[in-house]
Amino acid sequence: MSVLKLHAVLFDMDGLMLDTERIAQQAGMDACADHGYVMDRSLAMQLVGRNSRDTDQILAAHFGSGFDPLAVRERFKARYEAALFDGGLQTKPGLFELLDWLQRLNMPRAVATSTRHDMALRKLAHAGVQRYFEHVIGGDQVSRGKPEPDIFLAAAERLGVEPAHCVVLEDSEPGVQAALAAGMTPLMVPDLKAPSSALLAHGITVCNSLHAVMRHLSARCQLPL
Repeated sequence: MSVLKLHAVLFDMDGLMLDTERIAQQAGMDACADHGYVMDRSLAMQLVGRNSRDTDQILAAHFGSGFDPLAVRERFKARYEAALFDGGLQTKPGLFELLDWLQRLNMPRAVATSTRHDMALRKLAHAGVQRYFEHVIGGDQVSRGKPEPDIFLAAAERLGVEPAHCVVLEDSEPGVQAALAAGMTPLMVPDLKAPSSALLAHGITVCNSLHAVMRHLSARCQLPL
């Protein structure tokens, strides 16, 4: 395997750094139920990695006329934030070891998340990891969400790094697809959903933890641990 020239690492947030996807799914199902709609797990899985605009469109298409995405989103926000900031926000194992290692290497880092920018900053600060990142790009700051490449290209531009020299860390299929579309190298750390056979056909690397990500980058990029 050839040496990968790594000039920057781009991080997804929810499900990758922060263990929040299960909280979000439950809040989403409860918010729908509050308005008389049933969101099953299959529908909930379609929303993983999506920004709020795409989520609204998916739900409106599923539930049909009469569905009020704004009202459901406001209820979701109330439920989600109550659960999240009342002791529910946890980081993934190995996150701080990985971030400290990249910091020692002076490796540029940015967050590219489907979450709104203001909410992303709040969550990162609450988790104690915002200080590790030079830039945070939210899903509301680009015109097209994942699986389109816009957010990763914006992050690379902010860092002044060519896309081909960026590694993207992602837990979701739309995120990995966005990284591939941006011409970057994705590393997938699955959270709620295993990668599909179609995604694996692209030859992507799948790691079972952030500890494994650090070992892989060290070996692939010839970087000292």
